[in-house]
Amino acid sequence: MRIFGIDPGTATTGFGVIETEPAQLVDAGVLRTPAKQALELRLKTIHEELSGLLEEYAPGEVSIEELYFASNVKTAISVSHARGVSMLAASQYGVDVNEYTPLQIKHALTGYGRAEKHQIQEMVRLRLGLGQLPKPDDAADALAVAICHSQVVAA
Repeated sequence: MRIFGIDPGTATTGFGVIETEPAQLVDAGVLRTPAKQALELRLKTIHEELSGLLEEYAPGEVSIEELYFASNVKTAISVSHARGVSMLAASQYGVDVNEYTPLQIKHALTGYGRAEKHQIQEMVRLRLGLGQLPKPDDAADALAVAICHSQVVAA
């Protein structure tokens, strides 16, 4: 099965595409929007680019990281907008959207819900048989959420 993972953000949205049998990387990267651009235009760009990637990679399912914020409400609202248009793109493509908290993703990859970012990246590298850590961080996070979902599907 092909799984498309999304790490939503307004400035940078990470995406990662994996095959589950055997586990392998198909593609990963980030979508960037200009900081000074109006929010509605940034969201339009995210939606359009994700829609194009979904068409290109034809995943069976989409997984997305749930919103987590400790104190910055403004950032949380911004990420919520990006999550919304990401979920809309997947819904319009016609695939199920599966949501996972950062704690669930960390636990699925390392067995420990409080794992550090470098530990998650190393597990993504190992699970996908990569020669180096996936970069940038947002792409690695999107791959992590896709791997998390692949474990749920396999269970």
